[in-house]
Amino acid sequence: MPIDIDRFEEGTGEELRSGGRTNAEEILAFLATHPDQAYTPKEIHEATAVARGSIGVVLSRLEDRDLVRHRGEYWAISDDVDVDKTLTAMATARAATDRLGAEDPDEWGPGADDAEDQE
Repeated sequence: MPIDIDRFEEGTGEELRSGGRTNAEEILAFLATHPDQAYTPKEIHEATAVARGSIGVVLSRLEDRDLVRHRGEYWAISDDVDVDKTLTAMATARAATDRLGAEDPDEWGPGADDAEDQE
């Protein structure tokens, strides 16, 4: 759904997310509402409105975290996922990043922890 250009120009990152969720959260929530079914990436795209080109990457990342599983072209929620807890953790991490900014891995250089410990 298109948005007004003023909202586009002046909106915060949170406001510009569809429903305030990330693609991973959208896909995970969708699959969790249908734990007894498996879907193709195209079906997931149509149900969630996550960009078609993003579906595969997001599903692979969720699989790496053991949150989803797949066989052939079909994907489903993992059996042992506490979806509410996972979505809450994802939303909390997103909110902290939005508020505090992302950590800069360059600040983690050799000895970064040592310098902190000496203070």
